[in-house]
Amino acid sequence: MQSGQFHKLIWPLAVAETVLWAALYYSFPALLVQWEQEFGWSKTGLTGAFTLAVVTSAVMAPVAGRLIDRGLGTIVFCGSAVLGALLLVLLTIVSQLWQFYLVWFGIGLTLAGCLYEPCFAILTRTLGTRARRGITIVSLIAGLAGTVSFPAAFYLSAALGWRGAVLVFAAVIIVVAVPLIWWAASRAELIGGSTADPSSHAAREPMRIARTPAFWALALGFAMVSLDTGMMITHTLPLLDERGIGKETAVLAISMIGPMQVLGRLAIMNIEHRVSSLAIAISCQLAVSAAALSLMGAMAFPLLLISFVVLQGFGNGVTSIIRPVLTAELLGRANFGVISGMTALVYITGFAAGPTVGSLAWQIGGYGLMLLVAVGIGGIGTILLLLAGRLSAPGAQPSVRSTGG
Repeated sequence: MQSGQFHKLIWPLAVAETVLWAALYYSFPALLVQWEQEFGWSKTGLTGAFTLAVVTSAVMAPVAGRLIDRGLGTIVFCGSAVLGALLLVLLTIVSQLWQFYLVWFGIGLTLAGCLYEPCFAILTRTLGTRARRGITIVSLIAGLAGTVSFPAAFYLSAALGWRGAVLVFAAVIIVVAVPLIWWAASRAELIGGSTADPSSHAAREPMRIARTPAFWALALGFAMVSLDTGMMITHTLPLLDERGIGKETAVLAISMIGPMQVLGRLAIMNIEHRVSSLAIAISCQLAVSAAALSLMGAMAFPLLLISFVVLQGFGNGVTSIIRPVLTAELLGRANFGVISGMTALVYITGFAAGPTVGSLAWQIGGYGLMLLVAVGIGGIGTILLLLAGRLSAPGAQPSVRSTGG
């Protein structure tokens, strides 16, 4: 693919993903306080709806990936985005908690078809060895979605109420994201139809890979980072409050993790040709362990809070782009959509379990124990990724390399 064609494919998807993440994902935490105040539902009751959405997206990810492997990427991608916008409209008329849950269950279905996983599956199917750079650019731009969503929700709600803000988000999906997705995904399918590795129409081929030790070592290795992320996003603010860190400082710290993700992705763009994907993935595991250690020492040395923000942002942000790349390198590109979806199922389950794991650790031994668990998570992830690389080495796992027709 020529450079001009590459950028005409990548930049529309980058803008579309930014809009989708901002409107469908980050809108929940951005509007959570307003829902709590208006409806009087508990924070636990409200956040349970978001957990349902995340788990639903994880369960449906292999299905969306399978459809993309069958050449239906444009329909899956665009259809999910349109449905997501319609569900946001329905969100503005809910009055009961069960209705709120039902809408977010539907949004969870759409997340499986229009966020990173299907986008990266399409890029991997289309770009082959150039997929890593395309994925890096898309996630680099979309990494700013939270930075867009939170202030947009704040100012739009102040002017139009939260319902007006949600309707604006829905309109932006239809007017901006859907046309960009249709143009780019249609172009990708035309290119991918002639360049992609052949995919089996029989489910047993990708399922054979899912039964290999290499698959599980890789999937669980990446799930360690998502488990850590879910835990830290939920508990960092109360942890800092418990340790006497000012509220303004704590909010500033957690809000800077997103920009640090972007900086981490920029750094990877500069070294990606000189460092292996496995080495980059392992560095993410070590980063989240070091971030937890930094937070442990932040009480005595407040400057370590900066180290926590940088390392946490790097570990989470870079993992999102290196995960599909390393999956393709170790498990192959044939049937990539469904294989990537299966690894995503494990990955997102880790994220969904993070808040509960953190709460259990806190109940047993306070936040000190939770941080020790976070340190250990990175160590376990490192071991699992090293094992995945060894099991997928030429000659070690022939079925992984030969699957897919």
